[in-house]
Amino acid sequence: MKEALETLKIDSSENKLKASFTEAIKDEEFKQFVSKIKLPIEELMKYTSLLEESFSEYHNCMNCKGLMECQNLVRGHAYLPEVKNGKIAFNYKQCKYENKHEKELSYLSNIYTFNVPDTIKSASMKNIYKKDPSRFEVIKWLTEFIDNYKEDPTTKGLFLHGTFGSGKTYLITAALNELAKSGYKSAIVFFSEYLVELKANFNKYNDEFINLINKVKKAPILLLDDIGAENMTAWARDDVLCPILQYRMDNNLTTFITSNFDKNGLERHLSINGNDEVKARRIMERINQLTIEMTLTSKNLRK
Repeated sequence: MKEALETLKIDSSENKLKASFTEAIKDEEFKQFVSKIKLPIEELMKYTSLLEESFSEYHNCMNCKGLMECQNLVRGHAYLPEVKNGKIAFNYKQCKYENKHEKELSYLSNIYTFNVPDTIKSASMKNIYKKDPSRFEVIKWLTEFIDNYKEDPTTKGLFLHGTFGSGKTYLITAALNELAKSGYKSAIVFFSEYLVELKANFNKYNDEFINLINKVKKAPILLLDDIGAENMTAWARDDVLCPILQYRMDNNLTTFITSNFDKNGLERHLSINGNDEVKARRIMERINQLTIEMTLTSKNLRK
């Protein structure tokens, strides 16, 4: 009796699967989609709901004109079936637009970034704000720098100071991104957050701490972003910033610095309330050896 009930349950389940599949293939497009899968109907019936989900994403892709229009669960991907060893499997596959997007951003593997926003990471010279004449001199210098660095990798970098939100970081990052597209490596580090991370690993002095130091100290091109925004301490100045700048000066490594302070203001900041003027001056001497100074005054582009 028990075996008979089990048989009835199986038959009932199979009938439901068949009915569900039969109803689904009344849709001609879905029927064509399923017909491309080289498996018996008896096998396909077991996956009707997954096939419908897959078809919906496939249909979205057929009418899609770009990543910004993607309607699928995972942007730039479609949940599609494939046959493996006589069984059906479903996997997310990248669309042509996602492939193109990844290729366009492949240069980012040449740039080490620390706490840098995505909008900055994707900075491009062609997209920089060019309507303000006060920015032209800096843009011209950076444009020439790209060519100069390819000829001479010991080319000096820039100490760029100016008003809050004027686009200092974006401009320099755009230039470094252009070089990254040609295979040149660099590091872009938001200095105050970098110090926080170093301090968190300082007591351990572990591999992570050493790696954080070396990635910045030894980068072929380095942008130390927003120096002066941090709560400067003797440790940050003497044990972090000074050794980084000294190493880079000794090895002729191109260095960029952005700050809301000009060099005189930064020197006062580094002196920590005027208590260490000599040590602050020594830091500035290294900055002077590594960079030329330019000013960027512009409206706040972050608004």
